[in-house]
Amino acid sequence: MSEDLRFELAILATVQGFYQKLMVASLGGEVPVPSGLDEDALRHSERELPNTLSRMYRWLHLLDMAITPAMLRQALTPDTDSEVAEALLRYFVRRREPSDVNRDKTDLIATFLYRHPRVPGQWQQSGYGLDGALPLSPFEIALIEILADSDVPSLPEEHVQLLRRFDPLREEIARFRDFNSLIDSGIVGRVRELKQWLDASFYHPGVLATVSAYNATFGRRFDELFVKALTEIKTFGQALEDMGGTILTTVDGVEVTVEHVAAIQEKQMLEADYGSTLEKFRRVSKLKKELDRRPPIRRSLLNPTARTSRTAGGAGAAPKAAKIAAVKTPTAPLVFQPPTVTAQQLSAEESKLRRVEESIRVFVRVADPKYRQVVPMRFFNLTLTSPEADAYGAPFLEEKSLRADVARTLIRLVSISARISTELEELKRSQKMSSLWKLHADAVVVLLDMASSSTEDAGSVAKMVEQSGAAAAARGIHESVQKLRNQADVAVKTLANVS
Repeated sequence: MSEDLRFELAILATVQGFYQKLMVASLGGEVPVPSGLDEDALRHSERELPNTLSRMYRWLHLLDMAITPAMLRQALTPDTDSEVAEALLRYFVRRREPSDVNRDKTDLIATFLYRHPRVPGQWQQSGYGLDGALPLSPFEIALIEILADSDVPSLPEEHVQLLRRFDPLREEIARFRDFNSLIDSGIVGRVRELKQWLDASFYHPGVLATVSAYNATFGRRFDELFVKALTEIKTFGQALEDMGGTILTTVDGVEVTVEHVAAIQEKQMLEADYGSTLEKFRRVSKLKKELDRRPPIRRSLLNPTARTSRTAGGAGAAPKAAKIAAVKTPTAPLVFQPPTVTAQQLSAEESKLRRVEESIRVFVRVADPKYRQVVPMRFFNLTLTSPEADAYGAPFLEEKSLRADVARTLIRLVSISARISTELEELKRSQKMSSLWKLHADAVVVLLDMASSSTEDAGSVAKMVEQSGAAAAARGIHESVQKLRNQADVAVKTLANVS
């Protein structure tokens, strides 16, 4: 009996440790642990195990009230130890609270274990029959072992019948060809209702195994179709913005602008809980439908020839049309007149820089350490210095510290340099298309303005670093600044000499 209690306490201690890290990430500081429940006290609680367990359950229940399913979804990453996830699953199955929140958390954890097996592909093996019964899936067998010490509920026949509805639902998911059809099907609401009907049986290993397999299938298809729809919307918004437009369409009586579309955070929406963000997904679907209803407008916006002719015929467009015509004259070279950098241009470029930063960061973090300093970009390979690569892989970028300032400075300098290289390459490839040439030339000017500001800021950071005695970090900043200055010189000469 004492051994069982010690095992149970070990599970709760693991859950407590995970919750503490989650609260630190969410609140920026640790939550004080009640006296007698800290790690050292738990190691010496042999005589008062029942009382300690009771207090621990009350303490974790209190923490549960502050932790949402969305927070748990973001905290469970591929780096999370499987033992931690298994301890969380044991904890929630033992509680078996009938609330939607407790069921959603259990759902998330079981699905996480399904998506991240200890051995890749182990859930795809054939099932095994127990006592002549129908074969069990390998994942269900694993859940039975994980929950062997828990009092799992029995599975009544009516709930067995409910489980049989998940296979047809997985087949339905495979038939969706676009995001609109998935949203209009109402499958999210139908499955959520189905999970509620399972009631306390939801915590049965067979139910969790069936639901987790469905969740994984649905999640892959949902993410794929959503990303495709959002990419098309943002491409259309970018084309409209390039031509000076701001309003894409009207959804539910509200005008949707290119800024609204640019502000949609794909990663943030996909990481959130489907139930809480379903209305946002519905609005994206409605926006896609509105744009799909206007194919002639979309074609004209994405067709440079049609755009030029339509703009030239509009009121007040004569000067702009004349300017484009002059640039396109075969006998005249392309002459670039630097425009005034606007706040809107800076905002748009900031969004592009963030995407570049994220893509480089992802590559550096997952690449083989031997090759992480050579980042493949669209038109070229971006070579990073060792300090720059370390900055992109740093886990402390959100800190308010000098080392975080150094890392953010290096990331900023590299990203601007990468964007300048990309725009210069685009500039070279578009010299025969005046509208595109002007677009990329304007982008280079904006980036040069940002490069000037960033090198000044970098100088201030380098000075503080030198004063702190970190000479190596200061040298890293100076080296990155010099690389950006060299790239800026190339950009200025290109704008001056291109024809």
